[in-house]
This record gives sequence, C-alpha cells and structure tokens, in this order.
Amino acid sequence: MTTQAEAPPGLFIDDAGVRRCRWCQATTAYRHYHDNEWGFPVTDERRLFEKICLEGFQSGLSWLTILNKRENFRAGFANFEAEQVADFDDADVARLLADAGIVRHRGKIASTINNARRVLELRKEFGSLAAYAWRYEPAHGTRPERISHAALQTMTTSEASIAMSKDLKKRGWSFVGPTTMYAFMQAMGLVNDHVEGCEARERALTARVSLKVPTA
Repeated sequence: MTTQAEAPPGLFIDDAGVRRCRWCQATTAYRHYHDNEWGFPVTDERRLFEKICLEGFQSGLSWLTILNKRENFRAGFANFEAEQVADFDDADVARLLADAGIVRHRGKIASTINNARRVLELRKEFGSLAAYAWRYEPAHGTRPERISHAALQTMTTSEASIAMSKDLKKRGWSFVGPTTMYAFMQAMGLVNDHVEGCEARERALTARVSLKVPTA
C-alpha cells in the first residue's frame, strides 16, 4: 500500500487508500464537500446563486469558515432563492447584521441583495443564471488534460473568470472579482481542477460529459 509519505504532489491518501486533493485534508466537512460537490457541474439556479454569494462572503476568509456556516446562511437568505432575496429591505439587513450564525458584513449582505436583483435581470436576457454562467466555460470544457499540482497552486484567475467578472461588474454586480469568479467556476464544475490522481477527478469529468449545457 502507498504510504502518505509517498503520496503524489497535491494529493493525500486516507486510511482506506482513497486519493484526494490535499486541500481537503483538514476536516471531514472539507472532504465531504470535495468528494460530492467541488468540481461537479451544476446548472441548478439556486445553487449557482448561492455559490456566487458565498464566494463573495468568503473574501478575506477561509472557505471552511463559510462552509461551517452555510446552513445559517441558507436560513438567513431564504435558501438563496433570488426572487425572495431581491425583496429584502432595511429590516432584513438589520436582521442579518444581528445574526451571529453568518458573517456579519454590511457590504457583503447588501451585495447579496443587490446581486439577487441582478439575477432577475440576467434571466430576462438569458433565460437563466445557468445559461449565462455556462457561456464562460473554457473552450476545452472541464480540461481533461492533466493539471499539475504546481500549476494549480498558482492559478487563482483565468481568462474566462476575468471576462465573467468584467461583464458582471458592468451589469451592476458586486463582490465578483476575477479570483472570486474563478473559485465559483472551480466549485460549479465549469473547470475541473481536481489534481491528476484524485479519486473525484474522473467522476467529475464523467458528470460533465453527461451534462446538457443550458442555453439561452
């Protein structure tokens, strides 16, 4: 059996011999998220909007902090149903600022409400947030070529994430910088950045092959 010391760069091996991206080693919650969500293609409207919002809240924090508070965020933000969040008012902002279960940042709370309203505008033009977002999938889709650990360590933006960020900002969105949008693309499966040899990588690739990409 391969020992942890012999694990390829960027991977760790658990007691059952399963290889995973090293970044998820810290906690069980991270591993579950890595194994079942991160990098798997998503077209669900609610999940896409939730992820954009939570990536915005993550700015300056660790993803684990946000992941541990995700259920509280869902409760506070009407399960990230954009139509409902778009109707939030000053009383909702005050309620959320008093909610110790989430990240109480006035600017990020206001941004989530603003972005919900912008989602409704996108839907009028593109039919869905999914149809808009998947326009930015790189030309080679989920990138079946091998991604080295060294390359992934330095990748925080991409051509596509820069373009998406620029366009969203023009449309009045906030907390959607290129790094935030790249993290969104990684998580929602627009790119597959599981390290070569990670058990989840091929499952994510298979899921992408069977996905019907939404169109406007």
